Amino acid sequence: MSPHPTTSNRRTPRRRTPRRRTPRRRTRRRPAAIVALGVTVALGLSACSGGGSDDGSELPAVDLLDADGNVVPTRSLVGEPLVVNFWYSTCPPCTKELREFAAVHEDLGESVRFVGVNPLDEGPAMVAFAAERGVTYELLRDELAELQTELEITAFPVTLFVQSDGTILRRSGVLDEDGLRSEIDLLLEAEA
Repeated sequence: MSPHPTTSNRRTPRRRTPRRRTPRRRTRRRPAAIVALGVTVALGLSACSGGGSDDGSELPAVDLLDADGNVVPTRSLVGEPLVVNFWYSTCPPCTKELREFAAVHEDLGESVRFVGVNPLDEGPAMVAFAAERGVTYELLRDELAELQTELEITAFPVTLFVQSDGTILRRSGVLDEDGLRSEIDLLLEAEA
């Protein structure tokens, strides 16, 4: 080895000069995100507006489950006027609506079949939650969201008013007791 440091066999590490980072271009994603948010809010508000819309389509044929896990085909629901309410326990407007639906069911349950459809809650929890709010009508689970998907339901609650032949007469968002009674009156008039 050479006593002189410049003649050593060891390499001295080269100093790297710092690389200049080129500024990244910011893409214009914010306007797209704002538009997407606006569309989502608009869809949610339209579903929760309480206003009904004419539908005219047929109730899709899918299998739902009762609280015990037994299969209930939607075709078995057809044959009498039907009120189908889509709800779940952590949806605040759904929770409020359950009490209203229970009261109307108490009065009109002989004229119209009420069915609650829940895509999220487990069977026993669904039944207990609804019972605490006075619900005694039939509760079914749409575990795989098949009916929800077929009907293109994107916000909750949604209520369908179905004629005895399976035709969806109307679809509505949030309803109070008076609004529900009015919608049922329209359903029964269409049945006459």
